[in-house]
Amino acid sequence: MDYKNAGVDIEAGYKAVELMKKHVQSTARPEVLGGIGGFSGAFSAKAFKDMEEPVLLSGTDGVGTKLKLAFLMDRHDTVGIDCVAMCVNDVACAGGEPLFFLDYIACGKQIPEKIAAIVSGVAEGCRQAESALVGGETAEMPGFYPVDEYDLAGFSVGVVDKKDLITGADLKAGDVLIGMASSGVHSNGFSLVRKIFEQEMTKEGLNTYWEELGGTLGDTLLAPTKIYVKALKSVKAAGVRIKACSHITGGGFYENVPRMLKDGIRAVIRKDSYEVPPIFRLMAKKGQVEEKVMYNTFNMGIGMIVAVDPADVERTMDAMKAAGETPYVIGSLEAGEKGVTLC
Repeated sequence: MDYKNAGVDIEAGYKAVELMKKHVQSTARPEVLGGIGGFSGAFSAKAFKDMEEPVLLSGTDGVGTKLKLAFLMDRHDTVGIDCVAMCVNDVACAGGEPLFFLDYIACGKQIPEKIAAIVSGVAEGCRQAESALVGGETAEMPGFYPVDEYDLAGFSVGVVDKKDLITGADLKAGDVLIGMASSGVHSNGFSLVRKIFEQEMTKEGLNTYWEELGGTLGDTLLAPTKIYVKALKSVKAAGVRIKACSHITGGGFYENVPRMLKDGIRAVIRKDSYEVPPIFRLMAKKGQVEEKVMYNTFNMGIGMIVAVDPADVERTMDAMKAAGETPYVIGSLEAGEKGVTLC
């Protein structure tokens, strides 16, 4: 009896590491010390040694049941982007620059090519976020996960000078809310998504073309989560002070918008200020999902919201566009009970 007979293939693990090396190396920043394979990832503090009062920020998240679609479609090179996005967007929400990232993959059976495909997506997400992939872990757990399934989670560490922290403390009535378009459903609400499309949750069903989507259902749902790090850096570089920021993830508008507000300030968002993507309209109709539930579950086409002074709106919009994003003025702040009104 040996480890391989017990279901864990050490040689497959070695091969997976070799296959992923080029992807990991493509994310390297000058501060990265050493290479892949060490017991820990090393990152020089020179990236922030000149800050007045550097504050470390961290974020961790997973991809959730969106992975079920990757399993069905046997497509594994995009979910890593989702994993990175869910973490680095949260770090960027506080004004931070994501410095480095680590991933964790747990699987029933380690297939080197599949693991390398997953890590290629993680590396792509890190490149988009200008963050280094400094390490990770692949755990082969036979008997715990089915042989053809896995879970994926990640951890981001970033930094910000304390004076540049985005806290919402300076918010006032009259400030303007700008939302950046999402790429679709992103990585939240997929338990409801899968319930709505229960009959379509097969490889054939996901590869079916839908006229109203302009593509297949699978491609639409598997579209990677937008990474907004560069856009927020661009706004800062334009000299704009972002007063508050909200990443629209699980809980949609109703849970996430209030998190950016201080007491005595209420957000008012106009639902007609931007075009809701077809996938959300289709889900609401097909699943007979009430509008409030949709806005309380999904991003509805807006992945990140910032609050700025009215005088900074044009500069903010221009900076976001320059970074490749599509911004909309979606509302404003007013005095009132902390919370959000959608009208």
